[in-house]
Amino acid sequence: MAPVRANCPPGLAKKNPPCVPPGLAKQRYRVGERIDGPYSILRYPDRYGLDPHGTYYRIGDHLYRVDRETRKVLDFIGAAAALLN
Repeated sequence: MAPVRANCPPGLAKKNPPCVPPGLAKQRYRVGERIDGPYSILRYPDRYGLDPHGTYYRIGDHLYRVDRETRKVLDFIGAAAALLN
């Protein structure tokens, strides 16, 4: 998660989750929830410092690590724009 924090404003970098304004953090999926809605799959996650064997979904500006079989959220990575730029 270092790349996410490196591109965040100092106030948001310290938040949990990092780089996500408090109002948006409430609108995200939580660990254990299944993602059924529309999403984009992040291809080549190792290019962004993420585990190349993981499965990552982007929904809006949120990036999640998910279980490939169940589509349940394993981890909330942070703001996709901060990581992917």
